[in-house]
Amino acid sequence: MSPAIQPRNHPFRFLLYLEWGLLAVAIVSALETPPARIMRSGFGRPHPPPLGGWEAVGWGYSPLMAVIPLMIFGLMGLYLPQTASTALSSPASASQSLSTHSMPISMPSKLLPLGHALGQVLLILVASVTVFNGGRIFPLVYLILVIRSCLMFELAGRLVMAGIAFALFLAGLQLRLRSLGRISRLLPPEMQQRLAGFILGLHLNVVVLFGLSLLLVVLLINALLTERQSQQRLQKANQQLQKSAQEIEALAMDQERSRIARDIHDSLGHSLTALNIQLESALKLWEKDPPRAQQFLNKAKSLGTQSLQEVRHSVTTLRQDPLAGDTLAGAISRLLKDFQTNQSPSNMTGSTFKVTQEIHLNRLLPANLNAILYRIVQAGLTNIVKHANASHVHLQLVEQRVAQQAGSMTTVMLTLTDNGVGFDPKQAKTGFGLQSMRDRVQSIGGTLLITSPLTASGGTRIQVRLSMPA
Repeated sequence: MSPAIQPRNHPFRFLLYLEWGLLAVAIVSALETPPARIMRSGFGRPHPPPLGGWEAVGWGYSPLMAVIPLMIFGLMGLYLPQTASTALSSPASASQSLSTHSMPISMPSKLLPLGHALGQVLLILVASVTVFNGGRIFPLVYLILVIRSCLMFELAGRLVMAGIAFALFLAGLQLRLRSLGRISRLLPPEMQQRLAGFILGLHLNVVVLFGLSLLLVVLLINALLTERQSQQRLQKANQQLQKSAQEIEALAMDQERSRIARDIHDSLGHSLTALNIQLESALKLWEKDPPRAQQFLNKAKSLGTQSLQEVRHSVTTLRQDPLAGDTLAGAISRLLKDFQTNQSPSNMTGSTFKVTQEIHLNRLLPANLNAILYRIVQAGLTNIVKHANASHVHLQLVEQRVAQQAGSMTTVMLTLTDNGVGFDPKQAKTGFGLQSMRDRVQSIGGTLLITSPLTASGGTRIQVRLSMPA
């Protein structure tokens, strides 16, 4: 069964407050003296009760006759059962109602809203007993009935309840006019004719106005419900989309893990197997044919180097934190040290390769910024090895505080400079390394500036600027 509408999960709070306001006006109206009594007392002589007998047997008018049913009617608005097809859930429970619409509508779920609505109609009739005693009509209560019915039923049920409310209003108005007609008999004939014409015109105007009011209420709430249901469907679609995205992400991660596992099994397993065969062959030929055994050992050494590279590649792929728990300054210093150690005069200019650094950070940066800056330095050093043919690399990583009108800002500046041959940045826009750096800098809202050549002889400077609140 669909969840009932209560104050804590009411889809339209302003409608609930409107109901309370209209109900308060109806209760205040019920506490006043009935107009028919005022008119009869004004003529100074008794007039028989409209339907005869109630006042004669001592059934006098009492405000409690209308107030008590109206108060019960108001309390019924705190719990409005819904059919499954019209269920409106609050945003917090929207995700829990995904399976509600797929369930068949059971008979109790149909009868409960119907019984609730009929109970409200009965209370309105009880409150309108003052009509039979020359009392008053409660058009505002009929509006409340229609508002609640729109939240409880589908369009057909809403129209039926609006028709019932309109019929009750017409019946009450007719009885009211009959009561006034009996009182008007005490007037002169000329005034009776004028009063009859006035009452007829007023009757028609009131009927048309009330009918249009009911129609407007039904159309307005129907539009609100349609919009709310569209929002709920959109919210459910977004939730399903997020769930699908998470499933796709998990599937992609599983596929990537499987790919890495296959790579390790196929490549590393093959290399280690071949390495084992070469070592066994070398051991067998070591005493009989040392030169041939040396060839097997050389091949084994080559396979060992290849296996080590494959292991490093796999570990790098699996590692989520490139800093391995170190600070950004420590990780970059270690990277530069390894970079300098791995370079040799044979693949440079023939002179001693020199790496200098200047790192000044006053605070720890967020983990994602640390990883991105570290990867940018890695990419820059890789490009230097491949293309620059440099003998000197200088890295500068500094933090500066800049005062602005909106508040203090911290600027992190990363500069990587080499004295290599340089290149034309305009002709190197399609390179994967440079594009990777641009994408990383853009993801953190920074700026990337590449200057090359720096001098007539060459040189390149890569500069990354990132601003963040101090």
